[in-house]
Amino acid sequence: MNSNYYAVIMAGGIGSRFWPVSTQKFPKQFHDMMGTGQSLIQRTFERINELVPTNNILIATNTAYEKLVLQQLPQLNNKQLLLEPTMRNTAPCILYAALKIYNQDPNAVMLVAPSDHWIKDESEFLRNIKTSFEACANNDILMTLGIQPDHPNTGYGYIQFEKNSSEIKKVKNFTEKPNLEVAKEFLNSGDYLWNAGIFVWSAKSIINAFKKHLPEMVDVLDDGKNVYNTDFEDDFINSNYKKCENISIDFGIMERANNVHVLPVDFGWNDLGTWGSLYGKLKKDENENAVVGANVIFRDSKGNMVRTDSGKRVVIQGLEDFIVVEKKDVILICPRKDDQYIKQIMAEAKESFGKKYV
Repeated sequence: MNSNYYAVIMAGGIGSRFWPVSTQKFPKQFHDMMGTGQSLIQRTFERINELVPTNNILIATNTAYEKLVLQQLPQLNNKQLLLEPTMRNTAPCILYAALKIYNQDPNAVMLVAPSDHWIKDESEFLRNIKTSFEACANNDILMTLGIQPDHPNTGYGYIQFEKNSSEIKKVKNFTEKPNLEVAKEFLNSGDYLWNAGIFVWSAKSIINAFKKHLPEMVDVLDDGKNVYNTDFEDDFINSNYKKCENISIDFGIMERANNVHVLPVDFGWNDLGTWGSLYGKLKKDENENAVVGANVIFRDSKGNMVRTDSGKRVVIQGLEDFIVVEKKDVILICPRKDDQYIKQIMAEAKESFGKKYV
């Protein structure tokens, strides 16, 4: 294992589209969404730990989730947690991580990855990350992994690359979630990839990119006195982090920099953004019904997804293409085609039932 390899796992989101299982107090990355016996963050950590030493893996999360992270990843210590005192999107969090890592190891190359994605071929994923690490150790480039699209998805951002024979491609531009017609054009052109939000770069290269494109943020988070990895780091972050601009790494850096490259990859990826996307990855019976946790009798029913607390007995009669989710004292029953409304449903539930249920 290379001691210059580092990783930052982003675990601060709420996952509101997975309500009622995912709540503000206990978001989806800490749940066993797939019924595998591991939460999403545990699986992500183990996958990355195959390549990156345990001590070099940092978790970026909200202060509210400190205990949850340490309960689920007991191999970590408090110094490996980047606790955001307030939510400021991904750019400030990544700069914080890069400054901390650079302070410890000026030759570091770092992976930034979400905590809640599903990856089928983990060995291919690790091969792709190793390729990216090696490229970024030797070149001043910012890399992202681009997923080979297999349908015109309108829920993802797209990356256009320059066609050439090299494995790593130069990025032409980024496009936010397109409409269906544009997504079809992108798919047919053959030079667009899905933006997975998985990045690799040297700590030095990303800090230089921030100095060029978001210098005010560097002024806020880099005190020049090596506060990182000392007893003063927490107080410094608590005082300064809130002063950072609320901006994503995509808008703040990736869309402005001219040294951005992409590695086209195909390791079976899903961002697990909705119940429908989870349904797509679960095992189905002969009637396309999928189950997590429950003990279900299906009668004249097909295309459903049922998720309950472990061992709950459920009987479904005459239901087609529905999501049925139970969490303690809340039950959600929703057509699969309407899963994009769950964020609004959650807001209504908060209004009617009270915030302790969301």
